[in-house]
Amino acid sequence: MPQPGQGMLDRSQPPGDEAVRQWIGRENYQRWQWLLRFIAANYPGAFPQDDRVLGGRKHGWGPRFKKSKFFCALLPEKGRLLLQIVPGGAEPAKAEAIMDTLSQPVRGECAAARTYHDGKWLAPALDNDEILGDAAKLSAIKRKPKPA
Repeated sequence: MPQPGQGMLDRSQPPGDEAVRQWIGRENYQRWQWLLRFIAANYPGAFPQDDRVLGGRKHGWGPRFKKSKFFCALLPEKGRLLLQIVPGGAEPAKAEAIMDTLSQPVRGECAAARTYHDGKWLAPALDNDEILGDAAKLSAIKRKPKPA
C-alpha cells in the first residue's frame, strides 16, 4: 500500500491535488492554493500548465512559473512548502530596499542565501500567513503585478 503523498516522488507523472495536500499538510496546502490564485491573478500567463518539476528525493513535484525567464517555483517538502525565488541583476538591491518590511524568518533567509552568477537563491518556508505577504512582496521585485 502506498504511503500518503508517495505520488509526489513518482518520476513518471506529476501528482494530483490530494497527493500534494497529503504531502505538505492541510494548512500548507491552503497556502499552496492561495499562491496559485495569487500568481494567476497578478501574473497572467506565468504558469504553463505542463511546467512542473520534480525536485528530487526531498522535494516533490511543484509548479515552475515563468514567461520568458524564471519567475518562481513552489517546492513541496514533506510537511512544508517553500517558495523558490531568485532575485538577479538589479533585483537584490530592490529586495534590500524592502528588507525592513519582511518578516524575521524571510530576512534571515535573505541574509543567509548565497549569491550565484544568476542571483541570490532564496527558498523561504511558507509556514505562516505573514510569510505569504512576504512572498507577494518578493514576487513584485521579480515582476510588477498586473494592475488591479
